[in-house]
Amino acid sequence: MRSGTSRDGRQQSRVIRGNAQGFEICTVDHAEGGSLRIDATITYTDCNHEVGVYSHDDIAKKGDQFFKVYAPCAGDEYHPPDENLVSYDANGELHIDTPIDYDSVAWWYMACGRVLGLLNGMMIEYDRSTLAPLGLVVGADELIGKRIAVVDSGIEENCVVDFETEGMEGADCTGSVGDEREQAIMLVNDQGGVVVIQPNEDGSYWRKIVRNKMIRQKEKRREDAGKAYAKRFLVEQQQQQAQSWMYSPPTAAAVNEEDVEVDVVSSWGPYISTQGTAKRTGVSGLTAPARR
Repeated sequence: MRSGTSRDGRQQSRVIRGNAQGFEICTVDHAEGGSLRIDATITYTDCNHEVGVYSHDDIAKKGDQFFKVYAPCAGDEYHPPDENLVSYDANGELHIDTPIDYDSVAWWYMACGRVLGLLNGMMIEYDRSTLAPLGLVVGADELIGKRIAVVDSGIEENCVVDFETEGMEGADCTGSVGDEREQAIMLVNDQGGVVVIQPNEDGSYWRKIVRNKMIRQKEKRREDAGKAYAKRFLVEQQQQQAQSWMYSPPTAAAVNEEDVEVDVVSSWGPYISTQGTAKRTGVSGLTAPARR
């Protein structure tokens, strides 16, 4: 693992090493020549139970800043969910009537089983089985000060079958049979303005704002290849001009690729950025205050 691959500066990998009694969880420190450190030892006591023993206390690095992040707890057959779970009312609607601020904490289930919640003034989507955070749905720039409502948005009566338009027979019934009820998530301000949070095409809500790191690296290599080609092309052009009748060979200066400046830009789909961390979702002047 090379330097620069982690945010905290560490260059480490994890290794699980099995033995006759159980297994060991180890850390390989690539910055220290690949030294191996045993972090925990797990010993099987029988076919269904094991005992884990930590080998050392937490090893902090100078400058480390640790912080705790709230995670929802769904409970189990013996314990109820935590007190921040918001339930639907008798009409099948969910309301958070207190304006959202940085300290607001709440979470709820959608009818489709997906889990959304509030953390640090943001709306987050959580994995439905582990309740681990998946990604940002609405940034604090757009959410703070708003109220949240989740209501049904499907067709209430029997779905309408369109026999007039060929190929559209029963189109309005899509998703209404054998599927969860359709819902709309709304952000409501004090003036009655409403922002509807639309799901992605796969049904998830978290926004794919920042490009995947591996994809960004591939894009950077393509840009480097384009830059190298452009430099080579310009050098060849200048060399051909220097050899033409318009130039005198004794006075023609040698051209090196290192001395050539080229402009390379990328063009791709709906993404507008390749840098940064997803923190904002608001559209300036539309769903968030205009920036001056």
